[in-house]
Amino acid sequence: QAQLTESGGGSVQAGGSLRLSCAVAGHTFCTSYIAWYRQAPDKEREFVARITSEGNIGYEDSVEGRFTLSRDNAKGTVYLQMNNLLPEDTAMYYCKTVQCAVWGQGTQVTVSS
Repeated sequence: QAQLTESGGGSVQAGGSLRLSCAVAGHTFCTSYIAWYRQAPDKEREFVARITSEGNIGYEDSVEGRFTLSRDNAKGTVYLQMNNLLPEDTAMYYCKTVQCAVWGQGTQVTVSS
């Protein structure tokens, strides 16, 4: 299976930046395809970005051009660089192993206007 641990959340003003980290441990089958999701209060969890085992990266439309996903295999970590943050980006952010459907505990991002 896998274990995922998110970190890097915090509170910033609109226009600011944060870098989230997802430390991934476990079997390669489970850890090679990672996705980020977020859930705002009273809303459903939504897809944000993903990186496949082949390194293909995709983003949800509202974050395209502002968020950048990367992976450091040596450190076993997937990063979500978030720039030009907007108040509507406020949410709990989770990473997930797609093949094994394991979630991290989440990290809170709060963007004030």
